[in-house]
Amino acid sequence: MSNYSSKRSTSSRIIRTIKRPIKRAASAISRRSDSFKKAYRASIRLKRRLRYRWFAGQEIDKKLIIFESFMGRKYADSPKAIYEYMLKDPAYRDYHFVWFFKDRIMDEYLYLEEDERTELMLWGSPDYYRTYARAGYWITNSRVPKQIGIKDGQTYVQCWHGTPLKRLGFDIEVAASEARNTVQTVREVYENDASRYTYMVSPSRYCTEKFISAFNLKALGKEDIVIEEGYPRNDEIVNHTEADVKRIRESLGIPEEKKVILYAPTWRDNQHEQYIGYVYESPIDFAEMKKRFGDDYVVLFRAHYFIGNTFDFEEYNGFVIDACLYPEINDLYIISDILITDYSSVFFDYGILKRPEIFYMYDLEYYRDELRGFYISLDELPGPVIENQEALFDSIATVDEWFSTPEMKDKYEAFENKFTYLDDGHATERVVRRVFGAEYERLKDGE
Repeated sequence: MSNYSSKRSTSSRIIRTIKRPIKRAASAISRRSDSFKKAYRASIRLKRRLRYRWFAGQEIDKKLIIFESFMGRKYADSPKAIYEYMLKDPAYRDYHFVWFFKDRIMDEYLYLEEDERTELMLWGSPDYYRTYARAGYWITNSRVPKQIGIKDGQTYVQCWHGTPLKRLGFDIEVAASEARNTVQTVREVYENDASRYTYMVSPSRYCTEKFISAFNLKALGKEDIVIEEGYPRNDEIVNHTEADVKRIRESLGIPEEKKVILYAPTWRDNQHEQYIGYVYESPIDFAEMKKRFGDDYVVLFRAHYFIGNTFDFEEYNGFVIDACLYPEINDLYIISDILITDYSSVFFDYGILKRPEIFYMYDLEYYRDELRGFYISLDELPGPVIENQEALFDSIATVDEWFSTPEMKDKYEAFENKFTYLDDGHATERVVRRVFGAEYERLKDGE
């Protein structure tokens, strides 16, 4: 069996079997002992450093490409778009592709191995570090563990995962001393990752400016690494068909006569619980919402992937659909008639569809002034800013009226000109061309 067989390596399968009970036991002890928790985390960091060092001397394979999305949590976003583009292009028939997934979702994507060039591996396993040491290209939309060093001859393509409304990294400014310590830690994480970037993908001039600032690229001498060609992931939004809409609605069990509201709030820095992570409690009374809109709408609830708590919508069965674990958010965009969000970057991508958006910012003053702050004026948002539930429900009820006004049309035109003008359905090809450069042209010519 070759290193790039269609079957996962024996070592990965063994590691999966062993790690599960060990991780469960360690997690249980950590809930009872902070000292154990600190020691356990330190041991993980040490293990990662040693693992990578063990494999670091391996020869680089320029035709081996790593794909990773949200640190192994999903098969989605721009890495998915680039992978599927390269999979279909005969110019890359001699390349090998590796996807990393967390243990709990690995089995969901075994079908990817039906392509003989693709192999799935366990995120964080020995295979993970071995492959990072060998791969010619790393393509991800989130951070790579800092213990993994990049070597001459390797290319790290950071696709990122959104256009920022709220401030990121080096752009976060807070006054409290405790918060300053947290911000400093965040900045170190951003800078550590950015110091390894070869390219960073951007969907607009606006985004390029924010990435350069937030990731400290100018100080790192990397302000010229940005590929400003649009987000590959958004090609799917532009190119979707009515057949896609029908297929997705049926998979989610949405009745033909119902319209769809996508509710996609973000996480909050100040809502974190030990042993759980970031938590979220919806500020919407879904029982009341169902009374008012249940005859006409269903709600897709999509929390940020950072959110650690679970949600029980059983009492709203048939009205609220929990879409938190649905693999591809683009599918949720293209079947939705209205987006409700707060400070999440989802509204930039949804704006490509030119459909109504409502910004339910019930904690606006606190979030803006004490937690994060914003990059843009709220006047630029393509929809009303709402701060209480009654106004939210009124906005839903009158959506056809306010969305059809000349003022809203002008807002969408200005929004497109600033944020989504590169989303034309061909961003993936442009990004691949930029990353692979002369090699891309040579492969296209069949040399």
